Amino acid sequence: MAERLNQIANHATASKEAGIPHPLDPLSVFELTTVVSIVRDTFKGHSISFNTVTLHEPDKSAFKFWKETGSKIPDRKAYFIVLDDSLSTGFFEGVVNITTKSIEECNQTSGACPIITTDDLRTIEETIRNDPKVIKQCELSGVPKSEMHKVYCDPWTIGYDERFGTSKRLQQALMYYRSDEDDSQYSHPLDFCPIVDSTKKEVVAIDIPSVRRPVSKHKHANFNLKDVGPLREVKPIAVTQPQGVNFSMDGRYIEWQNFKFHIGFNYREGLVLSDIFYNDKGTPRSIFYRLSLAEMVVPYGEPSFPHQRKHAFDLGEYGAGNMTNPLSLGCDCKGVIHYLDFDFVERDGNVATVKNAVCIHEEDDGVLFKHSDFRDDFQTTIVTRGIRLVISHIFTAANYEYMVYYIFHMDGTIQLEIKLTGILNTYICDEDDDLKGYGTQVYPKVNAHNHQHLFCLRINPEIDGPGNSFAVVDGAQSTAPVGSADNFYGNAFYAARTVPKTTGEAQYGYDGPRCRTYDMFNPNRIHPYSKKPATYKLVSREVPMLLPKPGSLVWKRAGFARNAIHVTPYVDRQFYPAGNHVPQTSGEPSRGLPEWIGDGKAGVENTDIVVWHTFGITHFPAPEDFPIMPAEPINLLLRPRNFFLKNPALDVPASFNVTTSDVKANKAGSHAMKDSTSALAFGKTSGEAAMVGSCCSSNKTSAAEPVSLGCGCSCNSKKNGCATACKCSPGQCCCA
Repeated sequence: MAERLNQIANHATASKEAGIPHPLDPLSVFELTTVVSIVRDTFKGHSISFNTVTLHEPDKSAFKFWKETGSKIPDRKAYFIVLDDSLSTGFFEGVVNITTKSIEECNQTSGACPIITTDDLRTIEETIRNDPKVIKQCELSGVPKSEMHKVYCDPWTIGYDERFGTSKRLQQALMYYRSDEDDSQYSHPLDFCPIVDSTKKEVVAIDIPSVRRPVSKHKHANFNLKDVGPLREVKPIAVTQPQGVNFSMDGRYIEWQNFKFHIGFNYREGLVLSDIFYNDKGTPRSIFYRLSLAEMVVPYGEPSFPHQRKHAFDLGEYGAGNMTNPLSLGCDCKGVIHYLDFDFVERDGNVATVKNAVCIHEEDDGVLFKHSDFRDDFQTTIVTRGIRLVISHIFTAANYEYMVYYIFHMDGTIQLEIKLTGILNTYICDEDDDLKGYGTQVYPKVNAHNHQHLFCLRINPEIDGPGNSFAVVDGAQSTAPVGSADNFYGNAFYAARTVPKTTGEAQYGYDGPRCRTYDMFNPNRIHPYSKKPATYKLVSREVPMLLPKPGSLVWKRAGFARNAIHVTPYVDRQFYPAGNHVPQTSGEPSRGLPEWIGDGKAGVENTDIVVWHTFGITHFPAPEDFPIMPAEPINLLLRPRNFFLKNPALDVPASFNVTTSDVKANKAGSHAMKDSTSALAFGKTSGEAAMVGSCCSSNKTSAAEPVSLGCGCSCNSKKNGCATACKCSPGQCCCA
């Protein structure tokens, strides 16, 4: 097995050396430029603008065949969307074969709207500032015509509005006022909402409430340093890795602590992790073929018109990659960082680059495992600290920031953490308004509506190969009654596993009281001890139900959010659970997952499956969330169960280890862990040796005075040249 995988690795290396990108790599600047040229030639004589150009991933079977046999590498292809001014509705989409420099597909799509780009967003503000109808409404709100340059808007997809359908590409402009360009606009919302035609750049309607509210006269609620007053003192924490990092990069493949996988990135999902393997003592074992955030929806809970339209699909309508931030050392990421850039095509066909779009770094991961024995006052002990690898990107969707972290742990666990920050979407209210529980006044005349953030994680498991199944696992009480022979004392409970056979059966909500988890497993690989199948368990406990009711607009459009879990058989390019084109869909029919599930008869046992997991939070705003929100984390885990023979992290060097025989051989108690650093943190001094167990082990201790090594540690003896052999960095001791 190991030899075969080395051959596979050699095939990939040979392709790279030949100058051919890896099949899963994002398109390079050269490739993007080539695609733009080919598309322009195809539409010669037309006035077109580019909406999307991105990698058209190879079929999974083609990728696997190439990787396993070293045959011809799959052709590089690009998916594109262009807008054509000659079309009254719709757009063109297709596939360019970059390898052969030809168009493979090109179709006109009607009855749908493509993704909204940042180029689209930037044009809306200029449009509304110069529209006479908008100027009039601003004047009625208390903003004079001379201050239209102080009027701002957050352009949002319109969601769906039955008055307009999909015949025009529309955005709704959520309106705000800034008295100064450095002010936060969200404390001065305006009470009306223009509807803008993105193509013609004109206001087609303005939604005006029945009760008008003039712009607030309160001071702006700001958060920049110059506005917040005296600052607290915070002493910095330095992160250093004097011996370098524990990972290596080969192109966009990374190897770290037995993990190896490919890091991709695209306009819509942002980070995509593929071809994930774990080297189990020399045997590489497949875990997942592809992991990505495939969709999300943010429904708002205010029912009055036009707020029912506020439910953004931030990935399907805008794209996490399109909105990704360039990251900064010491701010967004800290430590020894490796960055990856992202290249994309702008509306005019020029290629732009987001520098540092992806951050790769390591962090301390706390205690990996520990045990102490009470029999000798806990001197017999082992404690091992871990490190973790973090792959991250951050994207901004108008007012919100989403920070996405894929975290790899030394025990084989993969964690997804999403942190939410940014600014609440706000609407104006009077200070004595009855908000009916649908929102909270977080600042005078500022109403923040209730809302949810529901994310859909797409998981294509490949646990020891493609023949996988799925199970929902609940903590269950024994069915045997109290007093019976099987459960006399009534304390029996077990893990109840249900294995669905079809897509119709494989739809589940979350059950908190039963500690529900979900298994992705290979029924053909049975553990020799537990007799259970090799498994990766999805542990996810932040799983709110979709609160808009069945039959509502959101419910129809966001079919993926109706359940916490859906399982489907793998089909190439079924990536997006709300459909390929999300803006302005009506939900009739429901696109994406509901279509793929169909009659519910497709099998999902012992085959190549895709697990779709919807999770997130329900946010009832509070003043503490304003004017900018403290980051709120959401976490889930993918944990190995019955996959390894034993704890796979046993070979991680212990930070401190004293055995019972060590303690018996040295009854002076010098094995006790001592820490002068903590004493120094409070301005005290200590003669005790720092980190004795990991620095000066028992066979070096004596009654001698501690020797300062000038490197942040000390030692109880000069034995073995301890005082002169120290080469450690601050806070570490290496007396050998």
